[in-house]
Amino acid sequence: MTRKPLTEDSILKRILASCRPLSGSGVRQSIAVGIGDDAAILRPTYKCETILTCDWFLEGTHFLRHKHPPDSVGWKCLARAVSDIASMGGTPRCFLLSLALPASLTGPWLDAFLAGLRRASRKFGCALAGGDTTRRDDVLINVTVFGEVKTGRAVLRSGARVGDTLYVSGRLGEAELGLRILKQTKKPAPATNPLTRKHLYPEPRVALGRWLSGARLASSMMDISDGLSSDLPRLCAASRVCARLELARIPGVRVPKEASLEGIDSTRLALHGGDDYELLFTVPPHLVQIVPVSFQGVPLTSIGTITRGRNLVILEDGGRKQELVASGWDPFRNKL
Repeated sequence: MTRKPLTEDSILKRILASCRPLSGSGVRQSIAVGIGDDAAILRPTYKCETILTCDWFLEGTHFLRHKHPPDSVGWKCLARAVSDIASMGGTPRCFLLSLALPASLTGPWLDAFLAGLRRASRKFGCALAGGDTTRRDDVLINVTVFGEVKTGRAVLRSGARVGDTLYVSGRLGEAELGLRILKQTKKPAPATNPLTRKHLYPEPRVALGRWLSGARLASSMMDISDGLSSDLPRLCAASRVCARLELARIPGVRVPKEASLEGIDSTRLALHGGDDYELLFTVPPHLVQIVPVSFQGVPLTSIGTITRGRNLVILEDGGRKQELVASGWDPFRNKL
């Protein structure tokens, strides 16, 4: 059987066939014209504002070809961008995919990548609306997500006030632990490994962000993508405040003995580990009693207070204080 020559059009057809249009009223209203024309046309929902975000996902910087399963690359490249929509209390609607890859990866690797992307698209209710492809020696992925939030309901980084309580969702450091385990293995990690799952298949907290926005509980919010120690200063800078963290209250990762990682420090993972995509948010004092201990099975933990001053402080056991130094992920400083 003669194999058809590889062309950009043939790859585009495979992408389109894999990520077929989703059903659902929100998706149908958002995309008036999808893939097949020079550009997509979006139709925003009535009384909603549009949220736009884009995110790079690069081989060697964000994933390793010989370590990360291709379906996890497909899942994660969309999940990362969707997390930005979640952090503003929005609902993801559709996305654009720009994909550059070598010809050697246009077979089984691309099929598995698209399978992971399709699962993520359906899980998050976020349809493919268009994009671009090209050839390159290493893999470059850029995802642009369009989301919506009710007019005036977007939760920004800049809304924190002195006296607000600081919260995080989930457990921090789990994704960084998964990456360290992944780098020690000789083969790609199986999808069933619970220790690496959060690193490979993160789940943005869309429902939680939407609930916090709808209930008007969060005064400010952002997602934790680069680590608590790096992301909290950004929220404080936007709000022109400082914060005091209680180290004992930060919900860190549980490191099992079988992980066999030398010198592992769960506290450092919780403070500085990136890729968790949990929500960091503040709640005014008079609304704290309304915040549940968990939301749809995801723990919500108060970890500190918004304060005046110039320095972000960590309150350790015994009352000793130390300054919080940003030591999370930085693509110009760190590498996989």
